[in-house]
Amino acid sequence: MHFLALLLQDQPDTTAGLHVLMAMLAIMPIIILVVVAIVIVPFWFICKKAGYSPWLSMLCLIPSIGMLVLLYVLAFGEWKVVPASQQAWTPTPYPPQPPTIPPQV
Repeated sequence: MHFLALLLQDQPDTTAGLHVLMAMLAIMPIIILVVVAIVIVPFWFICKKAGYSPWLSMLCLIPSIGMLVLLYVLAFGEWKVVPASQQAWTPTPYPPQPPTIPPQV
């Protein structure tokens, strides 16, 4: 709001402009680190679970092309993961069978 008031003045105060600039310079690195963490951490775990090096997720730091390359590698590359065996699992019949009631005489 102060920034808008600063822009609407006839004679802008240079010290106020410098204070706004310094505040933005102090906050922007924190915002950038949070955004990078939000993007890198999920891709780190996806790459690790897919059998690739987790360091491959650092491609996201390259603007636009890095994310695209990583998505293509994950989408079309062969994942080095062994699927879980399905031998121990037996499906239950659906719908469940009603209980049998003995006939009454």
